[in-house]
Amino acid sequence: MRSAVTRPAFVLRGLLAATALALLGSAGAAQPAASRLMTNAALRNPAPAALPVDIPATVEEGRRFLAMASFGASDDGIARLMKIGVGAWIDEQWQVPATSHRAYWEARDAAIRAADPLSTGATTNEVLESFWKHALTGQDQLRQRVAYALSQIFVLSAQDSDVANQPRALADWLDMLNLAGPSQYRAFIEVVARHPLMGRYLTHLRNQKADAASGRVPDENFAREVIQLFSIGVVRLNADGTPMLVNGAPLETYGPADVSGMARVFTGFSFACPAFPANGCFYSGSSNGVSDPDREFKAMRGYPNFHEKGEKKFLGATIAPQATADPDASLRVALDTLATHPNVGPFISKQLIQRLVTSNPSPAYVSAVAAVWADNGAGVRGDIKAVVRAILTHPELLNVSNRDGKLREPVLRLSAYLRAFPHLSDTGRFRVGNTDNPGTQLGQTPLRAPSVFNFYRPGYLAPGSQSAAAGMVAPELQLLNESSVAGWVNFMRDNLTSGVGGYNGTVDGTVYNRRDLQRNWLVEMDWAKKPTGLVYLLAERLLYGQPAETLKNDVIAAVSAITVPTATPTNQTAVNNALRDRVKVAMLLLLASPEFLVQK
Repeated sequence: MRSAVTRPAFVLRGLLAATALALLGSAGAAQPAASRLMTNAALRNPAPAALPVDIPATVEEGRRFLAMASFGASDDGIARLMKIGVGAWIDEQWQVPATSHRAYWEARDAAIRAADPLSTGATTNEVLESFWKHALTGQDQLRQRVAYALSQIFVLSAQDSDVANQPRALADWLDMLNLAGPSQYRAFIEVVARHPLMGRYLTHLRNQKADAASGRVPDENFAREVIQLFSIGVVRLNADGTPMLVNGAPLETYGPADVSGMARVFTGFSFACPAFPANGCFYSGSSNGVSDPDREFKAMRGYPNFHEKGEKKFLGATIAPQATADPDASLRVALDTLATHPNVGPFISKQLIQRLVTSNPSPAYVSAVAAVWADNGAGVRGDIKAVVRAILTHPELLNVSNRDGKLREPVLRLSAYLRAFPHLSDTGRFRVGNTDNPGTQLGQTPLRAPSVFNFYRPGYLAPGSQSAAAGMVAPELQLLNESSVAGWVNFMRDNLTSGVGGYNGTVDGTVYNRRDLQRNWLVEMDWAKKPTGLVYLLAERLLYGQPAETLKNDVIAAVSAITVPTATPTNQTAVNNALRDRVKVAMLLLLASPEFLVQK
């Protein structure tokens, strides 16, 4: 049975390969190989690799592990892993000081304002700079990779102007996700609930109690999503993540009355303010012209004057009427109820497995991880760090059959490429920027999901596919269409030709006139003197030793068809151009292959 991700990727292989060669300008010499790629109807079903419980048995196995646990395997990263082993690597990663995206943003904001006092300062562009700089070069790889996974479960998006207009708070949000603060779910979900940026995005900032005279009722937006997306989901689950069924039908976890009751809890919360609990602080974050300069990311305060003090019922819990409105007490009961609900462990655990390892984890895999969620071995519930360790050391990482793995989403494709073949940033800022356009870019930008439901749904079934017929989900396939398929090839062709990221003209007095991220490819050009060696060395870094021999042979043929002149004292430029073309053709074909597009 074919994977939820391998079959659609295979169907597109011919288009990708042919387009790659044509766009690189070497199609005439290499077209026969592209033709063979288009008719190659078999993907290899690799033999299971040994689980890297300690030292990975091979470098390829180590690279495969780092594809799940980081933004991609770098030479330094693989060397460290092979020296100390998986368990020690995970422990070490949690000890590495967490990157501060807010500190980066603040430094850039100060520099921008110093250079131009009339400037409005840093924007979300500088948040993206920080994301890519640390994703590609940061030492806290596991933290950053988990933060990215969490950003797709606990979603807020800079596509919303209320979020985009608060870039400093967005950088702070990213710091929170990298578990620099709470790593226990109960504390984590409270930070989420009280963060003013989430309050802006899901509209519970300045949410007020009901008013019969005006007909006002509490806003239910956050109340619904904290239940549906951030904690327990819509269907009652067994401990292994499978739905509870009664007479063949799933049981719902909540109803409209639960949302209404929860919405009453999330009334009365607004900005931190020196004059708390003055009414002016609630409405605008200031009183008598005095405000907290960090109010956009400091935890929201509960203002009794605006909080519903009547009875609140939700999910089997009841908060009795309060003689004096107490928003903090109400919040405590609500979040305790969510954090101890039997659904939260399997619901969040399964999504973390999907984001890191495989789209379709077995019930046994989910059950084992959910058990660690219930108790980390020291009596602690919801220890996210322990849960991540359980995910990355579970025996199901052995499975690389057609039922396992997941489609690499575009952001992780680019990061894997740039970690395998590091580029220097001319400005030092890693100006990858907004990559929303699916036709010419990635069709995905970190922290810019189209809605609170992320870029894709965890239960997405690809319409009309064999995987859907087999009941297999393929979340990332929700991003795949004709535009995004061609767009990936166009984007990487441009990257290989011109470099990656925003164009730099003159920056701080230095003339660049090229894209920000550059690589000279001299090492790979030396490999290109021998086509077989070139392809095998590139495949080792990009495909972790898993490609079919047919793919390797076809790429070798394409590379060999590009003739390299015999070097003379006067034709070194022509020799270098031919070697560079060989590298580009081989690289683009591998980047367009199902073996790269599917993480196994």
